[in-house]
Amino acid sequence: MSNADRSKFFRAWLRKPLRIASVTPSSAALAALITREITASSAPVLELGPGTGVFTQALVARGVAENDITLVEREETFLGHLQQRFPQAGLLAIDVRDIGCADALRHRRFGAIVSGLPLPNLRRDDLYQLIADCFERLTQGGSFYQFTYGPKCPVPQVTLRALGLRSDKIGWTVRNFPPAAVYRISRRGCRVAADDAAMP
Repeated sequence: MSNADRSKFFRAWLRKPLRIASVTPSSAALAALITREITASSAPVLELGPGTGVFTQALVARGVAENDITLVEREETFLGHLQQRFPQAGLLAIDVRDIGCADALRHRRFGAIVSGLPLPNLRRDDLYQLIADCFERLTQGGSFYQFTYGPKCPVPQVTLRALGLRSDKIGWTVRNFPPAAVYRISRRGCRVAADDAAMP
């Protein structure tokens, strides 16, 4: 991670601290953890709030082709950077709360969704709708991956139950600032694609 990336992220946080989850981009260790169940066979992949592209780079390293990745980012600070770094990826400059009505996503189905969003900062009804919209766009065995700095899954159990979903903690790392955990959210009673994936 370059100093320029850290500086860009910090300036974005100063301007919009509730929209940007941290003062610094996620670490390579967190990126490896949140993408560890994803392989080329998971494609296409949707990434929400990619920021400077740390998770995006990890997806490419896992074998996901750049043109099989769609990035949803509304912060102008990051848009040009992402377009330059990942020119073959799809890039949608929209609010994640609008993915349910985005024409570019209307008929797309993804094998995995990776989220860098600060979900605790969303209103509960907005969070419910976001998760519902995401699972409308996931294949039957697809999963939603979310990191958190908190002690539990940032999607409340009441929301998970209402949508027929479950959350499983897949790991935790101290090699991030702050230390973070990653949760896999998937449909109840459905064998997730990760069951067949090789875990490095």
